[in-house]
Amino acid sequence: MLFKQQALLRQKLFVLGSLAIGSLLYLVARVGSLDRLQPICPIDSRLGPPHLPEQIPLRTLQYKRGLLHELRKGNATKEQIRLHNLVQQLPRAIIIGVRKGGTRALLEMLNLHPAVVKASQEIHFFDNDQNYARGIDWYREKMPFSFPHQITIEKSPAYFITEEVPERIFKMNSSIKLLIIVREPTTRAVSDYTQVLEGKERKNKTYHKFEKLAIDGNTCEVNTKYKAVRTSIYTKHLERWLKYFPVEQFHIVDGDRLITDPLPELQLVERFLNLPSRISHYNLYFNATRGFYCLRFNIVFNKCLAGSKGRIHPEVDPSVVAKLRKFFHPFNQKFYQITGRTFNWP
Repeated sequence: MLFKQQALLRQKLFVLGSLAIGSLLYLVARVGSLDRLQPICPIDSRLGPPHLPEQIPLRTLQYKRGLLHELRKGNATKEQIRLHNLVQQLPRAIIIGVRKGGTRALLEMLNLHPAVVKASQEIHFFDNDQNYARGIDWYREKMPFSFPHQITIEKSPAYFITEEVPERIFKMNSSIKLLIIVREPTTRAVSDYTQVLEGKERKNKTYHKFEKLAIDGNTCEVNTKYKAVRTSIYTKHLERWLKYFPVEQFHIVDGDRLITDPLPELQLVERFLNLPSRISHYNLYFNATRGFYCLRFNIVFNKCLAGSKGRIHPEVDPSVVAKLRKFFHPFNQKFYQITGRTFNWP
């Protein structure tokens, strides 16, 4: 009788031990899957920059992206807004340019960071007199809803080249962080031309060849009145901004490198914005069909840039390309000197 009781006890202990081990293995596997779904920092470093008090844990911000998405679609109620302490904030950073430098790609990639919220549309508040006359409250209402300690970022490339903009932004926030993304100037000018050309062709309109616009037919010199050329003289525009903001408030992003190897550029921006490093290789994958990196927010939601990105440029006379590169060279050297960042531009 005693032998049977001992055997039964051993059997129960074996079953209980098996269940315990099975539960432990399940929990380990579950935690591992969550880490794959949400590649977030360890618990002891979830909070954002130390100089911003009472940070919302970044994992919480990631889980609540869905709510912010509903707000952008206009589906959230006032009660939801109140309960989650959501606000429309003025931007703490602005991508001010450069047109055809990769401003849209930069904005979308920064939006991978759980502490960043983007304004989806170009607001054109500071470069449009009619919009600017509507006042700062109108501008704020154009911003997305966010948690108080998230950073709102907007981009309007026309800001960089519009004379009135630096003073107007300074009056709003003299300590704002300013992002400028640049590409090799001649390539950027051809890309600018290509976008305008495509728009003309959609409307069945004719347009001059790039060579005729970029080179003055009377002098055979570079035509600085052509906007695509003028925009690529980065140092001329930057000098205007430096009358209002110190160079430390600018960060220059390499738009050419953002196309081929985006992560190092994004990590530099994270540091400039005093954000904890959260964007990783997990969030970026190369789409061979499109020839660009696409974005992975989580295991379910991926996003690629619009099909209009990466247009094929028309062939340009090599002599014109050489003339433009020679023209831009001294301006590029000055740009390197001012910003402290050197590029391998010809």
